[in-house]
Amino acid sequence: MDEARAQLLERVIAEVSANGLADRSLREIAAAVGSSHRMLHYHFGSRAGLVAAVVEAVEGAQRELLVELSREITDPVELSRELWLRTSTPELLPFVRLFFECVGLTGGQGLTDPWLMLGQEIGERIGVAVDVDEFRLGVAVTRGLLIDVLAAGDATEATRSFERFLELWAASRIDAEA
Repeated sequence: MDEARAQLLERVIAEVSANGLADRSLREIAAAVGSSHRMLHYHFGSRAGLVAAVVEAVEGAQRELLVELSREITDPVELSRELWLRTSTPELLPFVRLFFECVGLTGGQGLTDPWLMLGQEIGERIGVAVDVDEFRLGVAVTRGLLIDVLAAGDATEATRSFERFLELWAASRIDAEA
């Protein structure tokens, strides 16, 4: 990605995470980030292209965080816990809200497969077998609980539920290994 596009996308993400995206035109978004709608068209092709770039960037940042964490944490339960704790912070909630808004606008097609592939890669690197169905369930549970965090405005109860999910998952892994 060229530098001008990357900088523009960064400004757009900051703007729409703070003020929403759904009912705003490219002209409104461009004005809010100090650009023109022509530059948004040039770099992203269309409003749909801009939304797709925003989703890719937000999701990509979360996947990069998982990769970074996996360099330090090799236990899958602890790795999942740390990713949850970092993702469900009040500072990241505007980006979580933006992610779900973009999913609503795009239908969210293709958003889970990159996580599944990354889970397989990390599993191989840390020496843990990854069951794709379990990993998909983990992604779905995490996303569902993030919606709960957005609705409640606080992660306390969702974190308790996530911890319960981790307990069940860890127990099922132990049973499968026995």
